[in-house]
Amino acid sequence: MNTQETQEKSSFWLIMSAVFFGNFLAVLSITTINVAFPVVMEQFDATLSTTQWLMAGYLLATGIVAPIVGYMGDQLSYKRLFIFALIGFTLSSLLCVVAWNIQTLIAFRITQGVFGGMIIPITMTIIYQVFPRERQAYAMGLWSLASMLAPVIGPTLGGWLVQYFGWKSIFVLNIPIGLISIVIVSKFIPFYRLTEKKTFDFLGFLTVVLGSSLLLLSFSHGNDWGWGSWKTLSLLLSGILLLLFFVWWELRVKSPLLQLKVFKFPRFRYSLMLNCIVTISLYTGTLLVPLYLQTVLKLSPMDTGLIMLPGAIVMAAASPIIGKFYDRIGPFRLVITGVLIIVAATLAFSGIGTHTSVLYISLLQLIRCLGIALCNMPLTNAAMSAVSSEYSGHASSITNWARQGLASLSIGIFSALVVSRTSYYMGAGATTKGVATTMGIDDVFLIGTMVAVVAIPLTFLLRVKKKKPVQHVAV
Repeated sequence: MNTQETQEKSSFWLIMSAVFFGNFLAVLSITTINVAFPVVMEQFDATLSTTQWLMAGYLLATGIVAPIVGYMGDQLSYKRLFIFALIGFTLSSLLCVVAWNIQTLIAFRITQGVFGGMIIPITMTIIYQVFPRERQAYAMGLWSLASMLAPVIGPTLGGWLVQYFGWKSIFVLNIPIGLISIVIVSKFIPFYRLTEKKTFDFLGFLTVVLGSSLLLLSFSHGNDWGWGSWKTLSLLLSGILLLLFFVWWELRVKSPLLQLKVFKFPRFRYSLMLNCIVTISLYTGTLLVPLYLQTVLKLSPMDTGLIMLPGAIVMAAASPIIGKFYDRIGPFRLVITGVLIIVAATLAFSGIGTHTSVLYISLLQLIRCLGIALCNMPLTNAAMSAVSSEYSGHASSITNWARQGLASLSIGIFSALVVSRTSYYMGAGATTKGVATTMGIDDVFLIGTMVAVVAIPLTFLLRVKKKKPVQHVAV
């Protein structure tokens, strides 16, 4: 290996370390709080519908800020924006530590989500703008390792921290990691800018923020207000109309906030749709499995985390390997295998009972994580590699806007459905609250299975037809 190759390899790993730790930090914070819900509810005397905003609010903020990341990265450069986001994330984590009631904790978590929502698309964009094409699939495998390992290891780590150091330690953990990440990004990621500065599309930003917020609020509180109430329906309709106006405006304005031209690439469209379905599957398990283990089986946060740990290990081992195989076999075979695994495992989860073995739960979670890992990196790389470098920031923003917004939507809907179905079964004569809760969770897992089944025919759209060789006629 010559000197230049050694330097390039060294540069790859230094930049990748900054990308990995930044992304891991932002995604980890989504689910470390999950196992702390019972403790936080007890300390602040809060209900589950209020406390779930610690997770849903974070996801809501990441979904709302995602559309502006492409514009901000074009103006400031992605290196400067990355540093800004890491500083904001670290400071907001400190504020969460000093929160004095559930309302301030939720407010600081939403602030944390704003900066975390910037980090996720920034790190993805850097991969496609800094690394050569032959290294991108492998880099995305490592990026996926961070983004997929974090939500699964989050409950394990969160459970250990909550049990031995209290719920505030979840946020204290972010501070040293954030500071180290800031140093790495400052020193090793190069400064660059691929596009010229342009005017800010304020109307587009206003409509997408308001539209996303109203839509997500309507789904999050639909169960409390009533799905047919004027408040739910008015927010839902207003959100849809604002987002439709946003799309219409972005296609006509000279300097759009978000380049919707990326949708002209078929592979980007199909991959994004599949990515959304996989996101729903991921957060179905992330919400329901810890809820079942702690509410029904009465396990501690630490035990809950340990049960979910095998899935994290499988995901950690699988993601880089999948990145290596991507260039050889393409996305289709990987994704169709992953989708079928997700469908089978989610269906199996819909049949759990009040005395189901924790070993069985852990095994099912492991299998689901393998399926999700097989889908995540291939879908993201298939989408991002379909667009040109100057649009990669906007493609990343759209991908994460859809994925994070849908994750928040899923958490809100599934939380409401569990409460609703549990109440239904209690009224229908369920013997105990635990039995009613289990039956409600089973129903939601069955809905998750039906959503995952939709991905099966969509996966075939990723197949690339091989071009027939040109027949040369001898003269």
